[in-house]
Amino acid sequence: MSAQPTASQPSSSGARVALVTGASAGFGAAITRRMVAAGYRVVAAARRVERLDALRAELGDAVHPVALDVRDAEAVHAVVAGLPEDLAALDVVVGNAGLALGMGPAQEASWADWEQMIDTNVRGLAATVHAVLPGMVARRRGHVVVMGSVAGTYPYPGGHVYGGSKAFAHQLALALRSDLHGTGVRVTTIEAGMVAGTEFSRIRFGGDESRVEATYRDMQPLTAEDIAETVAWVTSQPPHVNVNVVEVMPTTQSFAPFQVHRG
Repeated sequence: MSAQPTASQPSSSGARVALVTGASAGFGAAITRRMVAAGYRVVAAARRVERLDALRAELGDAVHPVALDVRDAEAVHAVVAGLPEDLAALDVVVGNAGLALGMGPAQEASWADWEQMIDTNVRGLAATVHAVLPGMVARRRGHVVVMGSVAGTYPYPGGHVYGGSKAFAHQLALALRSDLHGTGVRVTTIEAGMVAGTEFSRIRFGGDESRVEATYRDMQPLTAEDIAETVAWVTSQPPHVNVNVVEVMPTTQSFAPFQVHRG
């Protein structure tokens, strides 16, 4: 019987393998590029296949595009179970697929928006984690990177279900650390503040470019490449090092006083 691979060994193909959800744009595309640059083969999963094909054309055979909507839990499990043999032993999984919709108060929010955020940010992340953990535990190595947000810790007007979904991501990751104790599998949550240059705010504001522009006016936000570099850093640590949570904000963003209603 061959020895069980350790946390520092690459997959049987000789190259480390990462799965990135929501890989077609924004954080996901930047993370895919950065992981390829670090020597990974990347299973790039997203709904928009044409964008994944463009990533493959850009980055070559290191990218394996997979059409996937994480809201479909059966499809998530099928994709993980059906990976080619040389990609099946996942070393890193980045649960990045997610979105925010709307910035109005909760009492005026669309139920359809809430449902989509819950289905993507909560159920989609849970399905991804559930699908990949058994293999990682069996191999006694692997790293799950959960894409959270400072909105999961610090509430703000209009954050409601988006913030709640990211609080779920934070707590899920901490609970995974506890459950995975002794398995060699690592878990990290990356919680970003304001990031420009992605589709996040455009989707949140329904394509209203004036609101997108106003959000980042006269300040220097983070970029998707900053987040990709953070993913590269946490996943490059030695196997005995687990970075539990990284909270990263632009220098131009900080904290404000509590709201107080008077009168």
